[in-house]
Amino acid sequence: MNSNRIFLLIGGFLIYLIIQVVLLKNMVVFGFAFCFLYVLYILLLPLEMKTVPVMLIAFGLGLGVDVFYDTLGLHTASLVALAFLRNFWLKILTPTGGYDENLQPSILNMGFGWFTYYSLPLIILHHTLFFYIENIGTNLFFPVVQKIIASIIFVYVMSIIVQLMFYRRRRGL
Repeated sequence: MNSNRIFLLIGGFLIYLIIQVVLLKNMVVFGFAFCFLYVLYILLLPLEMKTVPVMLIAFGLGLGVDVFYDTLGLHTASLVALAFLRNFWLKILTPTGGYDENLQPSILNMGFGWFTYYSLPLIILHHTLFFYIENIGTNLFFPVVQKIIASIIFVYVMSIIVQLMFYRRRRGL
């Protein structure tokens, strides 16, 4: 990975963190759908990144969000779990020819169906862990399920919109 790519990753990290804590912190639809768009940053990391660096990046991003949300590690725990299972899920989805080098797993590069099959289970994992850890010890099963489902739909739709507006397709050689 060259230095230009590293600067882009660091810049993206800071942009997603700032957007999450400044703009999206108070964006809640009907009291149920929370927008945790920072999950998209981990999902869109290059395919060849190993599990440990992805987990370290997820730890830093989750910790940064936790500091501003006052959530005592909820974002960190759920995001690190997502990062841990990301490469395992990518191995399951790998085609027989493999992936191109430095490919970003976005809708524009991989297609809508592949991105849905890749991102939706990981977003479900993240949100399920987050909301169940947040409400552990309470008997609020149905409100938690409502929050999970509404937030999954909200984050998935927002991730599609963000990718279509701000990301570009990688050009072939």
